[in-house]
Amino acid sequence: MSVLIQTSKGDIVIDLFTELAPLACKNFLKLCKIKYYHYCTFHYVDKGFVIQTGDPTNTGKGGESIYGMCFGEQARYFEDEFTPKLRHNRKGRVSMANAGQPNTNGSQFFITLSDQLDYLDDKYTIFGQVEEGWETIEAIESVLVDEQKKPFQVIRIYHTIILDDPFPDPPGMPPIPASPELENRKQSKNTFEVRLEDDDEEPWQEEQLDSEEREKLRRRKEARSRAEVLEIIGDIPDAEIKPPDNTLFVCKLNPVTRAEDLELIFSRFGECKAEIIKDKVTGESLCYGFIEFPDRKCCEQAFFKMNNCLIDDRRIRVDFSQSVAKLWNRVRRGYHDRFDEKESVQSRGKRTYNEYVFDDLERKALSQEKRSPKHKKK
Repeated sequence: MSVLIQTSKGDIVIDLFTELAPLACKNFLKLCKIKYYHYCTFHYVDKGFVIQTGDPTNTGKGGESIYGMCFGEQARYFEDEFTPKLRHNRKGRVSMANAGQPNTNGSQFFITLSDQLDYLDDKYTIFGQVEEGWETIEAIESVLVDEQKKPFQVIRIYHTIILDDPFPDPPGMPPIPASPELENRKQSKNTFEVRLEDDDEEPWQEEQLDSEEREKLRRRKEARSRAEVLEIIGDIPDAEIKPPDNTLFVCKLNPVTRAEDLELIFSRFGECKAEIIKDKVTGESLCYGFIEFPDRKCCEQAFFKMNNCLIDDRRIRVDFSQSVAKLWNRVRRGYHDRFDEKESVQSRGKRTYNEYVFDDLERKALSQEKRSPKHKKK
């Protein structure tokens, strides 16, 4: 007896122990049948321990059993089912999550992530085992979480497919709904607390894409989620920030090559400002740098013409810059008006220290040293 769970991270196949835990298995199968778990999130992820879901409120405090729906509030929870044949000694065990007391099983369930969880025995009812979809389990386990173990990225159950159901439907069971239509899915999606939504497109649209396009879509979603996480933890000012398209990255430079030399060589494509990154201790060149042009057109011409050119007996490599550190440093120093990249190349050239050397203490000391004479005059 198996159930296929489709999530935003992939599919999971669970085999059920219908003979050893009939109450829990029947509850799970019937909830899947009435699509009770659709759009539930994995609201608790503890690496090396468990991942938990099954709460339609996505708070970890909600949910009820199929018996409560059929027979009323007094049957909201059902009894535990313990047996010596089922122990939490294997990764992928699927167990009921209770309300903190015995015999309070509802709709929530968790999947174990370790083989050594024997202390959960005789406290939580085991009713299934993950047989397929380990890469999905690992993907869910690897997401970043907050102090309460709630993932920053929203991971949803999109659909549950019953591969085999040996139990008859209980009397009074809610009607089996049709698969949610487009508008219903959008409406359901908007009713949840969204922290970092994991997709732009709806899951049913992915089915129309070929494998290559689906892989590109997956990578784009992953990149967006990582950017949102970096914004939350304060590594970048905005998840939508992009590297400037008028800056080139140059590497494999000769240590004797100076910024003035690069400006002279690259000025054939337009006015530019060159910066070579130096070791903050020794002051020696690290053999790479950045060249900034007034517009993208000049930058593209320089890229196509100068890559693999010979400068000071070295074949240099030229590529478009992928760094947003310069923009981020401007925001940190309060240059919010420059964040729109309207600052001219001439004004950028007036700066006296290298913005690509990321040492806040050194930068603050240099800033105070330059401002101290003015303070003394006042």
